[in-house]
Amino acid sequence: MHQHSTSVRQRALSLLRGGAKNADVSRELNIPLGTISYWKHVDRAKRGECPGAHNPLCPRCDGRPLDAAAYSYLLGQYLGDGHISHYSGHRVPSLMITAADAWPGIANETEAAMRKVFPDNGVHRLQRTGCQNIKVYSKHLTCLFPQHGPGKKHERKIALEPWQQEIVDAHPWEFVRGLIHSDGCRITNWTTRIVAGVRKRYEYPRYFFTNVSDDIRKLFTDTLDRLGVEWAHCARNGNPYNTSVARKASVALMDAHIGPKY
Repeated sequence: MHQHSTSVRQRALSLLRGGAKNADVSRELNIPLGTISYWKHVDRAKRGECPGAHNPLCPRCDGRPLDAAAYSYLLGQYLGDGHISHYSGHRVPSLMITAADAWPGIANETEAAMRKVFPDNGVHRLQRTGCQNIKVYSKHLTCLFPQHGPGKKHERKIALEPWQQEIVDAHPWEFVRGLIHSDGCRITNWTTRIVAGVRKRYEYPRYFFTNVSDDIRKLFTDTLDRLGVEWAHCARNGNPYNTSVARKASVALMDAHIGPKY
């Protein structure tokens, strides 16, 4: 990761404080736009200028309304490939979800969900090689994502709180969509058959969800069961980490609500 000097960062902040647009500063200093946006966010937060920075409310602690559909999607994203960190130098922890540049639609959908779930907190992107880290800072992250804890997710018990399960039950497709967007895919499989003495090739779509955590895979398959989607375990190299959806009717149902990554 490229490290910018303090003088370059101060130059950027001086331009931003003077009213320059993020994109203009990015071009002038030849620094990624995501980095400029992040520097501006941190600078504004330190000076108390971010919207809601003084006392952002929490749906769990303060009863603030929660966009349940957006939360169900974001919960799937978090369980699949998101994580909460508390780095030194920051006053509050951050939720980060990484989105590949190959799927800009998913990055946009993830950012939109974050903004709906955390309307009083700044959301920003930090460009990396081939991907973007989409982040939000909040003191209440562990209130909304109580699955957070030390170590890797697959090394500890992952279970939804009753209030989370109620949201997932009310918005199951959003939850499945978040999980697929983070740790799943839609591919085209093929096989050959002998028809009238001639070998013909047949192609068919298939969904996969891959996660090392037994608990997270069960949350995925339990939700599929409630939606009427047929699935099967698909071990690879002896590892039971893959869940497959290949039946024609079930794939059609997934296509109607999820579809390929975009």
